[in-house]
Amino acid sequence: MASSESAAARDHAPTRALAEFVASLRYDGVPRNVIEKAKECVLDTVGCMLFGSTLPWTRIVGEVVAEQGGAPQASLVGTGERTSVTQAVFVNATAGHAFELDDAHTRASMHAGSIAVATALAISEFRGVASGSDFLTSVVAGYEAGLRVGIAGAGNIFKRGFHSAAVCGGFVAAATASRLLDLDAAQTQHALGIAGSLAGGLMAAQEGAMVKRLHAGQAAKNGVYAALLARRGFTGIVNVLEAPFGGFFSTMTDARVLEALTEGLGTKWETLAIGFKPYATAGAIHASLALLDGIMREHPLRAEDVARIDVRCTTYCKNHVGWPYVPQGAASAQLNMYYALAVMALDRGAMIEQFQDERLSDPRILAFIPRIRIAADEKLDALGNEYRYATRLEVVTASGTVHARETLYRPGSPDAPLTPAQVRDKFERLARSAVDPESVARIAAEIATLDTRDSIRPLAAMLARDTHAAAR
Repeated sequence: MASSESAAARDHAPTRALAEFVASLRYDGVPRNVIEKAKECVLDTVGCMLFGSTLPWTRIVGEVVAEQGGAPQASLVGTGERTSVTQAVFVNATAGHAFELDDAHTRASMHAGSIAVATALAISEFRGVASGSDFLTSVVAGYEAGLRVGIAGAGNIFKRGFHSAAVCGGFVAAATASRLLDLDAAQTQHALGIAGSLAGGLMAAQEGAMVKRLHAGQAAKNGVYAALLARRGFTGIVNVLEAPFGGFFSTMTDARVLEALTEGLGTKWETLAIGFKPYATAGAIHASLALLDGIMREHPLRAEDVARIDVRCTTYCKNHVGWPYVPQGAASAQLNMYYALAVMALDRGAMIEQFQDERLSDPRILAFIPRIRIAADEKLDALGNEYRYATRLEVVTASGTVHARETLYRPGSPDAPLTPAQVRDKFERLARSAVDPESVARIAAEIATLDTRDSIRPLAAMLARDTHAAAR
């Protein structure tokens, strides 16, 4: 850092503390259970990226990148193509977030995996010397720093209309890239300061726009650019998180808990609080889907047996996913509780097949939606941000019988986790959309032993194969 740095840059305010943590993090300082969780996160994210690489919005982003050109520094997942490191993370993180299947952290209200893993892959290729343990350490650094930014926002970033993964995700990428580039604490602090200044992403994109898919890609690109600039001496806002005017939180939120940025840093590992999605929808819908599924399985009920579904949820969930459904594209369906509950009742599922274009205006789905009622409940709001997904659901049958269930947690979260077999099954299902079964098994085996590998290159090569040639 330049000798003219301000007093704010030299003290141990939150931005500096996060930077010091990231810069000093080493593989042997990360607990074994955190490393194992990181490998599980990588497996889940790679599956999402492989599937996402086949989708039209990811392909459009890739086509624009190819048209612009770039130094062949890193691979585009599933294409056999290479481009600059910043363009690679732009495409690959978009692929990871392309179908609402990437991992999630409840208190942070964030999807960090698509950003951290895409960044670690690209920077590892760019450096050319990264080991598997380096890779995993950088992913953990990105999770730990970036998630704390989301947690400190305490749900209030969303209330201002921002997409938390978009505006907080730049910190995930900046931290991941800074660790892999071996930046010192001062350089990392500048990387965070640059990334925070570039943050943006509007939540209205949930109502159908493809740009929602782009948010993770842009956040990753911003964070990687920030680290590369800081590496060369470019400066950022050194107190970006705590600045009282024009800082990240003073601008993005009406309320924040700055203590959460450093509380338990290095002892309480937020990576362990990552959850995996069992449905291809916004996490705010998952609790209601699981409750409806459970009721219909237990009794058992068919869609024609259901006269009404009443959902009581938090105001967060109601605002996020409880708006009137209008067919406007897959994103509008995946982020809409009415649509998702209707397909769960009709199809007994809410995964890839339920969100294909031909289903979005299905008359049976549109006819079922009026049976669904969604209301916010102040009692659930009072439980606080940690229980933002608390939900009560009642099914009233055609005969007048009422079946009710409630939960404090969304399925797939650490409080209601998927089993390792379920995570593996999800990975295989998604990966098979892009690669052959033998390659699926090889990729999974490589990730499972990643911490023993001298180089990340074999995994990168597996993911970089042109898996779309047959479709062209």
